[in-house]
Amino acid sequence: MNTEQPIGTLACQPLSAPDFSPYGEVLNLFAPAQQAINQGTSGRLNLPAGLDLAGDQGQAVLAVFHALAQNPEGPCHMLERHQRGSQTFVPLTGARCRLLVALGQDLPDLRTLRCFEVTGQQGFTLHKGTWHHPLMALDNGAYLVLERQGSTEDCEIHSLPVSVRLSPL
Repeated sequence: MNTEQPIGTLACQPLSAPDFSPYGEVLNLFAPAQQAINQGTSGRLNLPAGLDLAGDQGQAVLAVFHALAQNPEGPCHMLERHQRGSQTFVPLTGARCRLLVALGQDLPDLRTLRCFEVTGQQGFTLHKGTWHHPLMALDNGAYLVLERQGSTEDCEIHSLPVSVRLSPL
């Protein structure tokens, strides 16, 4: 039986560019197209992604994560970070997710811990070095993930001193 006490309930907030800027960038997948292309049959929308994928001789890799819906309240017991590259997540099937993030140099600074609720019409890029919980899907779905791959492992895991529960919006 787990007797650890949660830090408390962390309120989630909608993902918005200003609030998320210390941790990464928001990708609004359904913003108006910026440029007509292909003889006007398509519209091109360039997304700001702040990609940083070449650290320590890495290269960009595209992956598809097939995520199963999880309990939206958690509890969350750990955070991870990638010091050598950014990560971008784009929902392919309109699935929503929760994004638990924190700042911090050597360890996550729990005073900066935030929970964002991501709609199925948003993607996001995590800045290199941002502490985050692994993907917490609210719906079963697929995500296109753009991240760094290299010969050096780039996933540092930190167990939280106590669990964190997330409250709905």
